[in-house]
Amino acid sequence: MRIHLLLPLFLLSPISSVFSAEKTEKPLPPGELGRVIELGREIVNNTGEHPLSKEYVGNSLNCASCHLEAGTHPQAAPFVGLATAYPAWSPREERVITLEDRLLNCFMRSMNGTRPPNGSEVSVAIATYITWLSTDQPIRQNPEKPLGPNSTPDLDLTGLQADLKRGALLYEEKCAFCHGENGHGSDDGPPVWGDHSYNNGAGLSRNPKLASWLKVAMPLDDAHLTRQQALDIAAFVNSHERPEFRLEEHLPEAEKMGVYNGKIK
Repeated sequence: MRIHLLLPLFLLSPISSVFSAEKTEKPLPPGELGRVIELGREIVNNTGEHPLSKEYVGNSLNCASCHLEAGTHPQAAPFVGLATAYPAWSPREERVITLEDRLLNCFMRSMNGTRPPNGSEVSVAIATYITWLSTDQPIRQNPEKPLGPNSTPDLDLTGLQADLKRGALLYEEKCAFCHGENGHGSDDGPPVWGDHSYNNGAGLSRNPKLASWLKVAMPLDDAHLTRQQALDIAAFVNSHERPEFRLEEHLPEAEKMGVYNGKIK
């Protein structure tokens, strides 16, 4: 079982046919806009290695570790339609945030790295790519939380209790082949705990969030876990050590919080 874990910008489940993969295969716009969209897709797929983003990543994850197929997988935290929700109210930050704010915060939490500058090339490229995937969709700003219009409620876990022993057996059976017996990942799957996985400030460090994602995304290309199995695996994965999130350690120097990206005449 390959658990591609990253803090999902939005834990989304199946979306309607209007948001099918067919939509994402349309030609890119001409000129510089198309180039930046393609750049954003490249960064999403290779965040830890891309020269523009690698300095901001502190673990072994890419955006596409969780947002499968560069955010176009219809069930695994898709980006399609996402930009229509922003600016949105964020309870965590206790303010209205932009799409750039939200994706940059993922570098601090899921990537256990440093927040790239607002307005930087990496920030604009990812936001441009996500926005392109929302082409022709109506604006649907979210007054409650920064979730896209295609998000679904958290998995209904009413009456269920996580069982770590069951989770350990399920992990060994369904997950260890890709993610390693020690959870530190392999050539087939990223680490799901330890120093090179998401930190405890990421959304997936909460069992209900991780269980919701596992239910729609895993096993890869064959999602069939029951609600109980998803919860048990989530609890087992999150019972292991991972980096502790301290906000001040993930913020850049004050002068690098944002950049002016216009031409100076």
